[in-house]
Amino acid sequence: MRFPHRSTVRSARRAFTLLEILVVLAIIGLLVGLAVTKVGGIFGAKQEDIARLFVNSSVKTPLTAYRIDMGGYPSTAEGLQALVTAPASKGDNWKGPYIETPGGKLPMDPWQEPYIYRFPGVKNPTGFDLYSKGTDKTEGTPDDIGNW
Repeated sequence: MRFPHRSTVRSARRAFTLLEILVVLAIIGLLVGLAVTKVGGIFGAKQEDIARLFVNSSVKTPLTAYRIDMGGYPSTAEGLQALVTAPASKGDNWKGPYIETPGGKLPMDPWQEPYIYRFPGVKNPTGFDLYSKGTDKTEGTPDDIGNW
């Protein structure tokens, strides 16, 4: 003897209910949201590391070579451009370019802002200040990345 009711119950148990599907989709959405947030943080940290490397290491050698050749660091007005092209008033001793850049353009920070150079420095009065405005692109905020 066959009961039609039992086969209906079995097939209903094999399928997912709409509520179960919605719960699973909500959990997947939360996991994707968390993953995207973490990935953004990872790439943000790497950008800060790139800026920190430039201001603390990459440009020190070219600036030191310039100082040896020219008898001092470039002025604030001359800026880092003096590492790429000879300053008009000091061209005789200049042996650059001290930084090889495509098209003679200075490197930008990871947020596509120019690095800020000052000599004499405010934070380093006997040397130079070199820094990026950081992620907020605003000078003088705690996220600035400098050589101090």
